[in-house]
Amino acid sequence: MGSLSIWHWLIIAVVFVMFFGAKRMPDAARSLGRSLRIFKTEVSQMQNEGAEQSGAAAPQQPAAQLPPAQQVSTDQAAAPTAQPQAAPKSL
Repeated sequence: MGSLSIWHWLIIAVVFVMFFGAKRMPDAARSLGRSLRIFKTEVSQMQNEGAEQSGAAAPQQPAAQLPPAQQVSTDQAAAPTAQPQAAPKSL
């Protein structure tokens, strides 16, 4: 029961494709990559802030910034996007 064999990974991949569909997989992979990039940036910023507060002289590396179009604030991510509904016409 130690590790997964190639057959296990193949079954997991087939189930994943059946569940999400082949058309949505590139978008899912892109979203996962963006999320991991944001997470990595935040972790490095927290480490730099921790080093600054403790007084240690850490080498300053510029944090990798996403283009403004890709940055999402927490308010926008938490709020569902609703399309305005047209008012019904009354006679």
